Amino acid sequence: MTTTETATRGRIGDSPLRPDGTLKVTGEFAYASDLWHDDMVWGVTLRSPHPHARIVSIDIGAALAVPGVSAVLTADDVPGENAVGLEHLDTPVLATGVVRYQGEPVALVAADHPETARRAAKKIVVSYEVLPAVTDPRKALDPDAPLVQPGGNLVRKMQIRRGEENPTAPVVVALDFEVGMQDQAFLGPESGLAVPAEDGGVDLYVATQWLHVDQQQICRALGLPPEKVRLHLAGVGGAFGGREDLSMHVHGCLLAQHTGKPVKMSYSREESFFGHVHRHPAWLRYEFGAERDGTLVYAKADILFDGGAYASSTGAVVGNGGTLGLGPYRIPNVHVDASGVYTNNPPCGAMRGFGCVQAAFAHEALMDELADTVGVDRVEIRARNGMREGDHNITGQVIDSAAPVAELIRVVRDMPLPPERPSTGAAEIDIRELPGGASNTTHGEGVVRGVGYAVTYKNVGFSEGFDDYSTARVRLEITGGEPVATVHTAAAEVGQGLITVEQQICRTELGVERVVVHPKDTSVGSGGSTSASRQTYVTGGAVKAACEAVRATVLARAAEVLDRPSFGRQRLQLEGDKIVSEEGEVLAGLAEVLGDDAVEETVEWRHRPTFPIDPETGQGDAHVQYAFSAHRAVVDVDVELGLVKVVALDTAQDVGKAINPDTVVGQIQGGSAQGMGLALMEEIVVTDGKVRNPSFTDYLIPTILDMPPMQVKVLEYADPHAPYGVRGVGEPPTISSGPAVAAAIRAATGKALRRVPVRPEHITGT
Repeated sequence: MTTTETATRGRIGDSPLRPDGTLKVTGEFAYASDLWHDDMVWGVTLRSPHPHARIVSIDIGAALAVPGVSAVLTADDVPGENAVGLEHLDTPVLATGVVRYQGEPVALVAADHPETARRAAKKIVVSYEVLPAVTDPRKALDPDAPLVQPGGNLVRKMQIRRGEENPTAPVVVALDFEVGMQDQAFLGPESGLAVPAEDGGVDLYVATQWLHVDQQQICRALGLPPEKVRLHLAGVGGAFGGREDLSMHVHGCLLAQHTGKPVKMSYSREESFFGHVHRHPAWLRYEFGAERDGTLVYAKADILFDGGAYASSTGAVVGNGGTLGLGPYRIPNVHVDASGVYTNNPPCGAMRGFGCVQAAFAHEALMDELADTVGVDRVEIRARNGMREGDHNITGQVIDSAAPVAELIRVVRDMPLPPERPSTGAAEIDIRELPGGASNTTHGEGVVRGVGYAVTYKNVGFSEGFDDYSTARVRLEITGGEPVATVHTAAAEVGQGLITVEQQICRTELGVERVVVHPKDTSVGSGGSTSASRQTYVTGGAVKAACEAVRATVLARAAEVLDRPSFGRQRLQLEGDKIVSEEGEVLAGLAEVLGDDAVEETVEWRHRPTFPIDPETGQGDAHVQYAFSAHRAVVDVDVELGLVKVVALDTAQDVGKAINPDTVVGQIQGGSAQGMGLALMEEIVVTDGKVRNPSFTDYLIPTILDMPPMQVKVLEYADPHAPYGVRGVGEPPTISSGPAVAAAIRAATGKALRRVPVRPEHITGT
């Protein structure tokens, strides 16, 4: 990776071109899978075929005998602790004693060619004693259920109690809902290159979301100090939460340490489905009580997440699903139970929307049912109950910045609707625009149009007292006669446009045009995870603070150089390569002030604190900020064949401040596609603990042909507590888009449709 600069420059509020954009669309961008070293060997992983089994023996002799093989490793070869994990150290580097899910890593092979390594891995003989598996999370807590983990099958249970213990209401509606397992489906499978170093350490070049937490876990497994485990961000082909946990990281490093050679590991698409966590499947039971005009009186919810075999971030997902699980509504009386359990299904963890996506399908479906029951328009019932600034949410936290729920849902309602569909048999019908598309399944007969709405909210940043911070180092110097700012953070660029944001902030704060972004690595302090819609807020805040520190130092030097007491640094300004007075008079050149020196400042920046919630009541200021979004979906449904065509997917979102407006819209469009995908087609099908569709042949994601036109309205109600007033952007559209699509299908079919993704047989009843 090289330093990054962009020829198209811009400041806060502009939309400069991304420096990686042209390279990506022309195929020239170097992703992690493109890494290469002249004398490298290839690593592969042998994985368990069973959801739950005892390892009786492992025979590696035949694998070691394969010509070209340089190492075969098992759990006995892990020099440090054989346990890693984001929240709990419960995940073995390599399985020892038992395997707990299909695909769990058991052994590693390094060879001079990837095919040789794969052939050798197949020669490893593992004797298993198959054990009973827990594959239904609803039975995981039964007294007679087998133990997935020694401490029991409960990862976390959260309860939230607010208001009356047993409230009543004249109108009561209830439903059960189920959400399938979604995959992040990033287009660049896991890959990395581990290079052994002369000091006995290792350099790992890897596609990831959180360099420093990866480093901590690798150090623990290798038994090495942080200075000997150096991570460098390689080109990332998407993430969406699926790269927050370790995949090949430790495996590549172990093989590099044992062989003394650089080791490259690259997953196939099938292996990627087994090599990373997925979105939690969920089972939800909801009940709303309301006045006869639809005003909410109480809400009850029971939410169950299937965490799979290891904890990953299940505890935090339970926290989000519980604290945010009733949506952006004013509800005086609340009774919520949210749980996450261990099973012998594939591990689940972070994915865009993080616990709120699953809950939104349930609370938005129930809001529609409530609207129909009391005879109130589905938009207006949301506006009537929607949060407003100054309200308390269900944990008692005050919403102390804009909460434009009513405005957002009305904005999408008032957007122009797509043209009416031509009548059946009309000459102007384009079958490509109908359900089934070019397959010519219909010419309009049996096709019904529906419109659906959803509004949701999402926390930004880490919660419940987590020490959430980012570090930025900014250097200002004169190079080639012009000022150059270099910004160095460990915050991962995973396609969201963070590099451009860092440059825009530097240009705005320092007034310089030439800004270089240092390659992302662990030689600077942690930038935290690229998740939770937090990087523009937290790393942006750190870059802003570091720039302010640099500017203060430069102006202090300028006051000394000018030697004029009337020009204190408070009255001086830095504009590009000039020091100017408040009145705009040029007083000195920056080169005159700096000479051959550079000014460099490193800042560790934190947002205002969050706090753990009370374990008995669930009350507390758990989150730092909230972001709100709304969607309207228009669908055509062939009710005879169960096929769906999304005709329009329109949205409005409050982003606080659009640092880069074009990137904001891109994030909203991409997030909407993932939400729509879960509503319609995306599901990892797991039967008896085994994945049935680990490929893009059978796991379907929306393509450009599936995405409809989108009208996007961006609101900018600044959060006074955030740098530049920003709010996180990436996750809210994934949360509200899916429920809007599901609502539109229900409107077209008249069916309850209490499960997503909605399959053809759900619509046709076959």
